[in-house]
Amino acid sequence: MTDAPALPEVFSQWEKVWHERAYDLAPDCVADHYIRHDESGNRTVTRETYLQEIRGIHAQRPDIRVIVFDHDFGKDRAWFRFMFRWTDAEGKTMTRAGMQSYRTEGGRLAETWIAMQPLGSTWADTAQPTWTTRL
Repeated sequence: MTDAPALPEVFSQWEKVWHERAYDLAPDCVADHYIRHDESGNRTVTRETYLQEIRGIHAQRPDIRVIVFDHDFGKDRAWFRFMFRWTDAEGKTMTRAGMQSYRTEGGRLAETWIAMQPLGSTWADTAQPTWTTRL
């Protein structure tokens, strides 16, 4: 039996899905069914359904970045303190800060809980260079 990849590797790949649109990496990052607890409520989506949502976000906000300020990894858990940043249709930089926790199974994202702050929110400290690299 193959060991599951270490969580830093999973999230390094997941960062490429978000920032480089490397959608082909998603099967290595997300379970077949992904449970999401977010502002839309609690729902279970297939990996492909969630990828379609990400593609839609990229279409609406082509320059969106997920900027991580802090994180931690456990055996099958991870959390991130992050901010979305993008440019709106009028050229204004928009931000929204949040916290996200993950549960993994077999080295893939299986469940997440997201708490978001209001539009325009950010964190006062310095961002990490990558999702998995601290300053």
